[in-house]
Amino acid sequence: MTGPLSVARVIGCSALLAITAAGGERLEAGTQPQPPVVSLADAPEGADAGGVQWVQIAAPGVGTMLAAVARPESGSAAPAILLLHGTHGFAPEYVSLAKDLARGGVLAVAACWFSGGSGPGARFVGKPIPCPDAPRMPMAASPDALRIVDALLQAVRSLAGVRPDRVAILGHSRGAGATLNYIQNASTVGAAILNSGGYPEQIADVAARVTVPVLILHGALDGPASGGSEFTAVGRARGLEAALRHTGKPVDAKYYEAGDHNSMFTNPAQRQDAVRRMLAFLRARLMTR
Repeated sequence: MTGPLSVARVIGCSALLAITAAGGERLEAGTQPQPPVVSLADAPEGADAGGVQWVQIAAPGVGTMLAAVARPESGSAAPAILLLHGTHGFAPEYVSLAKDLARGGVLAVAACWFSGGSGPGARFVGKPIPCPDAPRMPMAASPDALRIVDALLQAVRSLAGVRPDRVAILGHSRGAGATLNYIQNASTVGAAILNSGGYPEQIADVAARVTVPVLILHGALDGPASGGSEFTAVGRARGLEAALRHTGKPVDAKYYEAGDHNSMFTNPAQRQDAVRRMLAFLRARLMTR
């Protein structure tokens, strides 16, 4: 593993990282005043090393997180998206999803935002990629989750080839909850994608605080049997969509009639459709401005 990078570097023909100087941008949420340090990392044991660049993100007061960076083939500056995994952990499927999004022109960063993985949803994905120095699993709507996401977004913006004013977040399950938490408390991203999120029954106040366009992807059969919960029932997702529309917030939604909590990882047709919708949403919200 190499040491921290402070300037953009080129090895061969591959642009690597550009790290912001100390005293970097402070978000409105004020959760991570000290910028993280990003270093190159070896691919974790058993993880896919093809088509991605592995990095280590050391955030003061937060932890040290691994991430896989997938870059568009164009090599030019591009919008970026941060991927947040669910309770089942940092599964290889998130690295594959990052590569799919990169093929569509987005620089995608799949990050291990907490260590380990658990829950009934673990059987629907591969064994989590180890990241023992990452923070412990936080509650999705907690200040700890806000600080973690804040630090990761600062790291994403510092990467060479990223347009820092055009960054989005994509979260699955607990990751969707952390995404929703973030976009209620900060206005530093341009769009958010919520896949199989869990939502409170009283959603109007939440919708009123959302600051960016949202894409909701949800299975109509979501529930405990597929790794979800009462909070991930499709009615809760429809409630969020309705509340966002009522407040005039930009929102797109797709409900998969045969989909469940983790079917984006188990149903190839749904996955293909979801990636297509994600890219269309990102093009409309980030790539054509």
